[in-house]
Amino acid sequence: MSISLRSLILLPIWISMAHIQQGGPDEKEKTTALKDLLSRIDLDELMKKDEPPLDFPDTLEGFEYAFNEKGQLRHIKTGEPFVFNYREDLHRWNQKRYEALGEIITKYVYELLEKDCNLKKISIPEGYGVIVLNPNENYIEVEKPKIHVQSSSDSSDEPAEKRERKDKVSKETKKRRDFYEKYRNPQREKEMMQLYIRENGSPEEHAVYVWDHFIAQSAAENVFFVAHSYGGLAFVELMIQREADVKSKVTAVALTDSVHNVWHQEAGKTIREWMRENCCNWVSSSEPLDTSVESMLPDCPRVSAGTDRHELTSWKSFPSIFKFFTEASEAKTSSLKPTLTRRSHRIKHEEL
Repeated sequence: MSISLRSLILLPIWISMAHIQQGGPDEKEKTTALKDLLSRIDLDELMKKDEPPLDFPDTLEGFEYAFNEKGQLRHIKTGEPFVFNYREDLHRWNQKRYEALGEIITKYVYELLEKDCNLKKISIPEGYGVIVLNPNENYIEVEKPKIHVQSSSDSSDEPAEKRERKDKVSKETKKRRDFYEKYRNPQREKEMMQLYIRENGSPEEHAVYVWDHFIAQSAAENVFFVAHSYGGLAFVELMIQREADVKSKVTAVALTDSVHNVWHQEAGKTIREWMRENCCNWVSSSEPLDTSVESMLPDCPRVSAGTDRHELTSWKSFPSIFKFFTEASEAKTSSLKPTLTRRSHRIKHEEL
């Protein structure tokens, strides 16, 4: 019967601990010997001993996977879906394999968009521009610098042998702690720290920054916003901080399942009035597209996005959104309000 290396290591430790618990002479010396034994075990190297090299294929075929006619990822030989635990008890290696395959699939999807969906990169026509905000990226992660603390033991009266022993124990303790942290979270092999992006440390700050540095300085006369979910809250905050500028430049705002709250955000009366006239919120609902949806807040009309799935509200409501924008642009030219604001389902402040 074969015995693994791990068993050989754990067995004497168990025997030694049992003997110590039973009591006996020279327990202090045996405890010291046990600690010395533990310090000699390189747990990091032990866990990697049977781990295969982190060398993975660079193609789907190399991984023996392919997409079937339904677009499902399946193993070429077995026809089974992707299996994360390809090798038992090797979580770190499985995670790295998963990440490597993910990179290949990402490139493959981009190729499908161009080849099968006939999508291509084109230049935006003159006189029309699009700015895509990225309010979710507010910081970057960098490796935390190692701080070397000068030991003050040199000035103490401790014997040199005792100081060396303490330093050794401290280093080994840190090594074991780092290993366990790495095993618990294999993707976080280094201690990281967050560096917030200057003037963009939150979605609200990002919206104001993009407005000040790009939108406000553009030559565009008609600016339209499409704000999804928390983006609606960020837009309201932008109005609070730049009310006059937003009113003078923005023609209409389409919100999709926005989570803004004019009361909690303390939006003033003039902002609420402007939103009732120039904004519309397409919310998640099982009702048909553009069906009126009642609301307790008199901020802006709310209509169904034609889906009860939050993440699809923008996509499903695009036809109505662009119609809303067209009407708003034409109304601005003729000094009339968009048709949507005159519909019978419009919520009036005095009715609440």
